[in-house]
Amino acid sequence: MDFFSSLPSAQAVYAVVLAGVATFLLWIAFFPAQIGGVNKRLKSINARREALKQHHQIDGGKRKGKKRRGQLDEGTVRVMRNTVEKFRMDELLNNTELRQKLSQAGYRGQKAPIVFLFFRIVMPFLLFCAALLYYSVIFKGEFQPARHGMISVVVAVVGYALPSIWLTNVTQKRQVNMQRAFPDALDLMVICVEAGMSIEKSFQWVSEEIAAQSQDLAEEVALTCAELSYLGDRSKAYENFATRTGMPQIKALTGTLIQAERYGTPVGSALRVLSDESRSERMSVAERKAASLPAKLTVPMIIFFLPVLFIVIIGPAYLQFQL
Repeated sequence: MDFFSSLPSAQAVYAVVLAGVATFLLWIAFFPAQIGGVNKRLKSINARREALKQHHQIDGGKRKGKKRRGQLDEGTVRVMRNTVEKFRMDELLNNTELRQKLSQAGYRGQKAPIVFLFFRIVMPFLLFCAALLYYSVIFKGEFQPARHGMISVVVAVVGYALPSIWLTNVTQKRQVNMQRAFPDALDLMVICVEAGMSIEKSFQWVSEEIAAQSQDLAEEVALTCAELSYLGDRSKAYENFATRTGMPQIKALTGTLIQAERYGTPVGSALRVLSDESRSERMSVAERKAASLPAKLTVPMIIFFLPVLFIVIIGPAYLQFQL
């Protein structure tokens, strides 16, 4: 001890060693609590995501109720999958482009590609058989194999294209629905951000408030909020939001948010500019529709109004002439 006490830094070394030992013991004591806190955080995130999902399913009303009643059971899906695999189309089940188109139409489940490909296979055969049955049984004229067979083939080709046409129509209607509500959602987001809320809290609040106006947009915003909570890369959540919707306005929004995350630019001012642009765009669309209204009314006026007008004008004179 006399040797260590003679050293000028002995007490400092003892203090450092004791502090290290104490820190190590404290870390061992609180490590299980830290692990428990992380697990608790992960459980809370999952619970919040499920709560958001249930919330929007309840707020969906009759439309969501119809979708839940129309869900296919496992046996039917298994038969559809076997049919797709027999026709060697199983590689399309993992096609990224097909899944992206289905997600833009609002079908994000694992069963959606199976059902779509099944109907793409079955519809040509069904329509072909229906056309042949019509011409051979119901049609009163003489059955002509060459002519009626060619018509049936054309009907089968149309049946092959029907699922794609239906998917495009559903996607366009869904995007129009979201476009109408997007300026209001962006205004709500601007209010939240300028009030000091975080992006996750802003998305959560917007998804709850915009559900009455657009259920589809509320679902996408709520899903993005859940992804922001559990994804490590926040830019990936924004990119998924733009991919699922396929709208240029949302792509601009996600680009702004990614830039703000990466470079630290102010989010409120950028969102306000986007909000003004989206409202101006919606107004311009309404003006274009109003400008095209006279041209669209020309044909209905000629077909429906002019004959009635001629009857009112010429009818009394004709009746008087007959009397």
